[in-house]
Amino acid sequence: MAAVSDRLPAFPWDKLEPYKATAAAHADGIVDLSVGTPVDPVPQLIRRALIEAADSPGYPTVWGTVALRDAITGWVRGRLGASAAEHRNVLPVVGSKELVAWLPTQLGLGAGDKVAYPRLAYPTYEVGARLCGAEAVVYDDPTELDPAGVKLLWLNSPSNPTGKVLAKEELVRIVAWAREHGILLFSDECYLELGWEAEPVSVLHDDVCGGSYEGIVAVHSLSKRSNLAGYRAAFVAGDADVLRELLEIRKHGGMMTPAPVQAATVAALGDDAHVEEQRERYAARRAALRTALEAHGFRVEHSEASLYLWVTRDEPCWDTVAHLAGLGILVAPGDFYGEAGARFVRVAFTATDERVEAAVKRLG
Repeated sequence: MAAVSDRLPAFPWDKLEPYKATAAAHADGIVDLSVGTPVDPVPQLIRRALIEAADSPGYPTVWGTVALRDAITGWVRGRLGASAAEHRNVLPVVGSKELVAWLPTQLGLGAGDKVAYPRLAYPTYEVGARLCGAEAVVYDDPTELDPAGVKLLWLNSPSNPTGKVLAKEELVRIVAWAREHGILLFSDECYLELGWEAEPVSVLHDDVCGGSYEGIVAVHSLSKRSNLAGYRAAFVAGDADVLRELLEIRKHGGMMTPAPVQAATVAALGDDAHVEEQRERYAARRAALRTALEAHGFRVEHSEASLYLWVTRDEPCWDTVAHLAGLGILVAPGDFYGEAGARFVRVAFTATDERVEAAVKRLG
């Protein structure tokens, strides 16, 4: 039996283990700013919704409850500016990473097809291409790609790892190019509600797509905005024909969001107060870490949105990782996200206030 894992790159986070051990040996303990996992409490109204739906002995549906679809379409219209969104334009998924990794396979892509994604990018875009045997290709500007053979184009704004935001005008141009060449465009917008120095815009916004979702789909997650990484709550929205096909495949595959999580998602999408409260926490941590890093000799690039600072000391990224590990601070090396990141590190500001304060003191 051929091992599917042989198609995949080495799992990058395993390489970080020795540096994690160094950081953990610090007298005051490790400050882990590497993965970017939420650490703050799940809001009470979301927990209540989960508990109230805990008595769910039956199977949930893949498309979700009517209440869930109402909540998603309402949020997509109000928050993303996609005024024409209906139930047929939305589909819940079991966390956005699952969707990203298995999307090319579910779209029927394989040998001879190309999956394109940014040169600096979340590694799972490449993983998804490799899982189905397609060719992974990177770009600086997608409209400069040779469109021949490109079946799936990934956008990521705000970017992980850089925090770069694509302006509305850029999105209009890219959507038009993809449509001209018949290329399906998926836009990973999981950090859209975490803009700091720019206001991220969705590809589904009326001003970007012209009110038509033909050939475009947006991916959204509640992991960051609502501290729900442990719930695996996410959804896609856009082209009804594409989502109908995915729905049929996912029904056969049993890819169902648990019923209590569906109820929790309804509560989360119906409340803006907890999102703003979390934003304020992250804004304070971001400001403290940015000031400390710059004082320590780092230069910050992009980082106008998302949960990360993309920084460099103009040295190989692993040298920077080792330097910070010696201070008890663990960060992600930039080459995890592509060769273009070889002289950068990604610093998450998802640690607690106490741990962020510890990092600031050490950098001082």
